[in-house]
Amino acid sequence: MPKFAQLGSNLYTGKTSVPFIPKKKLWLGISAVLVVIAILIPVFTGGFKMGIDFRGGSEFTVSDTQNTDIAVGEKAVSQNAGAKQTEVTKIAAGTIRVQTEQLNDDQTLSVKKALQEAYKVSSDDVTSSYVGPTWGQGVTRQATWGLIAFVVLATVGMALYFRTVKMSLSAIAGLLFTVITTAGVYALVGFEVTPSAIIGFLTILSYSLYDSVVVFDKIRENTKDYQRNTRMTFADEVNLATNQTLVRSINTSVVGILPVGSILFIGAFMLGAGTLQDLSLALFIGIIMGTLGTLFVSAPLYATLRQGEKPIKEHARRIRDGHETGTEGTDPEDLPEAFGPEKGQEREESGSGRSGSSAAGRSGAEASARGDESRETGSRRFGRQGPDSGAVV
Repeated sequence: MPKFAQLGSNLYTGKTSVPFIPKKKLWLGISAVLVVIAILIPVFTGGFKMGIDFRGGSEFTVSDTQNTDIAVGEKAVSQNAGAKQTEVTKIAAGTIRVQTEQLNDDQTLSVKKALQEAYKVSSDDVTSSYVGPTWGQGVTRQATWGLIAFVVLATVGMALYFRTVKMSLSAIAGLLFTVITTAGVYALVGFEVTPSAIIGFLTILSYSLYDSVVVFDKIRENTKDYQRNTRMTFADEVNLATNQTLVRSINTSVVGILPVGSILFIGAFMLGAGTLQDLSLALFIGIIMGTLGTLFVSAPLYATLRQGEKPIKEHARRIRDGHETGTEGTDPEDLPEAFGPEKGQEREESGSGRSGSSAAGRSGAEASARGDESRETGSRRFGRQGPDSGAVV
C-alpha cells in the first residue's frame, strides 16, 4: 500500500481515484437512509434529553466532597423529594451536580439538607438554583431562530461567493446532513441537550461550510473551462477536484478530532468532567459527519444538479464520440466529426476555396507568360520581314 504522501500525489494526478461522482447515486442513497434513521431515532427513544436550561427545574451543586458516588445523590433526592426526573453528574473533582424537576420551597430545603448529610459537607458547600420554564422556552426559541438565520445567511453568502445557486444548495444539503445525523447520534447516546451542545452544533455548521468551500473552490477551478477539455467530462472534472482535496479534508478532520477526542474520552469519561460531554460529543461527531457530508453529499449532489444542463450534456456527448472514434485528447479544431459537422464543412469549403484560388492564379500566370512570349516572337518576325519586302514607311 503506498504511503500517505504518495497516495495524496496519486489522488491529485488522477492515478488513484475514489468514485465520488461515478457512484453518486449510491452515496446519495446511503446518505438519505442515514438521515431517515437519524430522524427516527428520537421517535423511538422518546425524544431528546433536554437539559434543565430548556425544560426548567431545580439544580443543586455539592462542592468539596470526598465522596463522588452518583448513587448517593440519587438516593438522597428520591427519599426526600420523590422527584421523577433526577440527574446526578460529576462535573469536576469533588463536585457533584443534581438536577431535578421543579421543586417547591419545602422540597428544596429538604433535598439540600439530605445532600449535605449524604456527602458529609457543610451547608455552605450545597447551593441550589431554579430555572423557570419561561426562561427555558426563551432559550429554545432563540436557538431555533439562530439556526434558521445561520442557514439562510449561509445560503445567500455561498450563492454570492460561488455565483451559482446550485453550488450553494449543494453545500447547504451537506450542512443539513451533518446536523441531522449528529442530532441522531446525540439522541442515541442519551446526552443532554444544553446550551453548550447548541454552541457545538453551531460550530460544526461553520466547519461543514468551511470544508465545502475548500472542495467547491477546487471544483470551480477545474470546471472553469470544461468545454475546452477533450479528455474529461464535467463529471470527471468534479470527481478529480474532489479527490484532489481529499487529503486536505482528511488532514483537517484529524487535526480537529484529536483535541476534541481528548476532551471527550479523557476529560469526560476518564476524569469525570461531565460538563464537557455535551460540547465535545457534538464537535466530535459533527467534524466527522461534516467531512463525509461534503465528500459524499455536497459534491455528488452538485454534479447531479448540473448534469442536465444542455452545454454539459453536449460536451459529454462529444467526449463519448471521441472515445468511440479513438480521437479523444485531440485538439477540437482537428476533430470536425466530434465537434460538429458545420465546422468541418466550413473548413473543407474554405480549404477548397483556397485551393481553387491558388490554381486559378497559377493558370493565369502561365497564360500571361505564354502571351508575352508570343508577342516577342511576332515582333522579331516583323522586324526581319519589313526591309526585305521593300515596304515604304
